[in-house]
Amino acid sequence: MLNFFKKKNKFQVMAVANGKTLDITKVNDPIFSQKMMGEGIAIVLDGNDIYAPCAGEITVLPESKHAFGMKCENGMEILVHVGIDTVNLQGEGFEAFKAVGDRVDCHDKILSVDRELIASKGIDLTTMIIILNHTNYKIDKMHTDVVVKASSDPIIDIG
Repeated sequence: MLNFFKKKNKFQVMAVANGKTLDITKVNDPIFSQKMMGEGIAIVLDGNDIYAPCAGEITVLPESKHAFGMKCENGMEILVHVGIDTVNLQGEGFEAFKAVGDRVDCHDKILSVDRELIASKGIDLTTMIIILNHTNYKIDKMHTDVVVKASSDPIIDIG
């Protein structure tokens, strides 16, 4: 009867890095820009550290350390992919601070990137944050074209 007093279960995906957000359709990689992996947003990096976007568990962290997957506490599955074609670096320029199975909070550092080294190889470090199971959630807002601070600013609002 008094359902209008109930607080809605809102969830926010937080910025994984310092930088400026970018609409995923503007990313220079068709796998991401055409949303083949899922719905998401990108960040043009302005820093070296990559953090968890929410609390949850690390489910994937390849040897190349260019990406990680995680399952959030609400069941959302997120892929964070650092750069375009960075898998070809085979881990060079990346350092991991967590491992598969680790429980993390949104302020936990997952990866560190040597931006100078990677930029010297002509590689784009635009970082994609993709909700793999996005059809299970209502995306209220993508915070695009704004400068964000890692772990402090929301980039995706879920209703």
